[in-house]
Amino acid sequence: MNDDQLLRYSRHILVDEIGIEAQQRFLDAHAIIIGAGGLGAPAAMYLAAAGGGKLTLVDADTVDLTNLQRQIVHMTSSVGKAKVESARSTLNALNPDVSIEAANVRADTKWLDENVPQASVVLDCSDNFATRHAINAACVAHGVPLVSGAALRFDGQISTFDLRQADSPCYACVFPPDQEFEEVACSTMGVFAPTVGIIGAMQAAEALRVIGGFGETLAGRLIMLDSLRMEWNTMRIARQPDCPVCGART
Repeated sequence: MNDDQLLRYSRHILVDEIGIEAQQRFLDAHAIIIGAGGLGAPAAMYLAAAGGGKLTLVDADTVDLTNLQRQIVHMTSSVGKAKVESARSTLNALNPDVSIEAANVRADTKWLDENVPQASVVLDCSDNFATRHAINAACVAHGVPLVSGAALRFDGQISTFDLRQADSPCYACVFPPDQEFEEVACSTMGVFAPTVGIIGAMQAAEALRVIGGFGETLAGRLIMLDSLRMEWNTMRIARQPDCPVCGART
């Protein structure tokens, strides 16, 4: 780290559990953030501020006026622009040290298989089960930790799936791909803006703990938030031997 970086990240370096060593790991890391919306916006901003060396933002959508109620990485002037380009502009202004790659594509199986192996951690900030399962499958196949978040109305949830740990479940252990879920979206159900901010910030914190190797991640735990009552619940989750995605791994 140069002198400017030592000053910029000094409040991290002063924390005993982080110090220069973990901060350097942040600077050397590559995080893929899939979804530049309500969850991806705060997650990307905190990772950029913290000095996450390279961030790859993946989203094929454009900024809509209705996004601005919660997607804090975008500005009014960004309406109509690609979300990843809008986010890259904001993040570059926040911290020019960080390398921002903008992938204006959908995270399909081919893209994931080509790019996930290069990542230190993947943050699933998407909004549909098909994409979530594709991301999980790629992370399991390539042994890359996954931080998964979701939010709707006043409800949020977050967990970390880290198959580097022998007993860690994957996303499919908790939400089987063959199980039917009712697909609902913010466009029809709405979402309380701070809820996505809370969950997105937690995703950034999880990613930094994974990268830095300090503290205890949420592997094996699913945390659920009711922001209408500001109540938290934790559910222990276990790896399923018959999971169609990770069950065959040793």
